[in-house]
Amino acid sequence: LIEADVVARVAGDDTGGVVTFVGTVRNRARGQAIEYLEYEAYPEMAEREMEKIAQEATARWPGTRVAMAHRIGHLDIGDAAVIIAACAPHRGEAFEACRFCIDTLKKDVPIWKKEVAVNGAYWVDDHA
Repeated sequence: LIEADVVARVAGDDTGGVVTFVGTVRNRARGQAIEYLEYEAYPEMAEREMEKIAQEATARWPGTRVAMAHRIGHLDIGDAAVIIAACAPHRGEAFEACRFCIDTLKKDVPIWKKEVAVNGAYWVDDHA
């Protein structure tokens, strides 16, 4: 994933603010040293749900445009897992839309994360 590619999908000369969120793989989670992550998804449904989230953000904050991308498969420490770009005429709406999108994506989109730690692997339930 490349942040500039996601931003390019929504940026324009009518916007005064572009906010991005880049979620990366960290080396520690839940008190464990992480070796890497594995993401699985139901791609068609995940893409459909991300589009619904983007549409809801646009409805909540008129003039806002949102683009999202999420990787699946093996990701190493430091890799970008998810990128969200929100642009709006004003920065406030862009920040709010971006936050709404990542929070809703983690809760609603059928993407599952397995953390592979030095002492074992386990699935993480972010959909609560």
